[in-house]
Amino acid sequence: MLVAEAAAAKGCRVVAGIDAKGNPAIGRDLGELAGIGALGVTAGDDPAGLFRASDVVIDFSTPEAAVTSARLAAQYKKPLLLGTTGLNEEQAAAVREAAKTVPIVWPPNTSLGVTLLTALVEEAARRLGPDWDIEVVEMHHKHKVDAPSGTALALGRAAATGRGVDLAKVSARGRDGITGPRQEGAIGFASLRGGDVAGDHTVIFAGEGERLEFTHRAASRRIFATGAITAALWLGHGRKPGLYGMKDVLGL
Repeated sequence: MLVAEAAAAKGCRVVAGIDAKGNPAIGRDLGELAGIGALGVTAGDDPAGLFRASDVVIDFSTPEAAVTSARLAAQYKKPLLLGTTGLNEEQAAAVREAAKTVPIVWPPNTSLGVTLLTALVEEAARRLGPDWDIEVVEMHHKHKVDAPSGTALALGRAAATGRGVDLAKVSARGRDGITGPRQEGAIGFASLRGGDVAGDHTVIFAGEGERLEFTHRAASRRIFATGAITAALWLGHGRKPGLYGMKDVLGL
């Protein structure tokens, strides 16, 4: 989907692509792999070569590979759109260090709709105040390995920012058994997994006698590719080194 969106985008051209060593895709034309016809560019397995060939690099891979991409981006002074989530603190620190040298857009979700949702959640949390209980519910396909999703955590952070609190101090996860009453001011998370769900997220503001819900449902993963290409094109316009999000890309 990334290849197809990039090939179709005005001002964008696919010049390189890689996969893990030994992957059967290596040596095949990227356009044919994407189902859009030959582009004359074959999949390789050399990350350094990818960065040398590119103006901007997009990485949707694994936490380990994301660290490699961040370091190569800094080494070759190439902007990076990092769509990988689930990094531990050490890996995240490597990305932040690279961002001191090169511009990196590292969003929890590249969907344009989710980006707007995050802004709305922050504003709602600011205006509704602490008397409203906040719960974040997300569902993804059964193959997703991290929970809560990066997007759910971003929505929780947005709510915490709106309230002026530290999410780490108010986060509630994994309720089971006799948990006692809900802690005042907590921001709760629930993660569901099953089927081929591309990504559903709901933020619930529950007050006395009324409830407000913000929901985003991804019907296709193509929305993430569209947002990623939008961010890549934004990065290609001489951004300063730093760590950016999709709000920066959209000017929110």
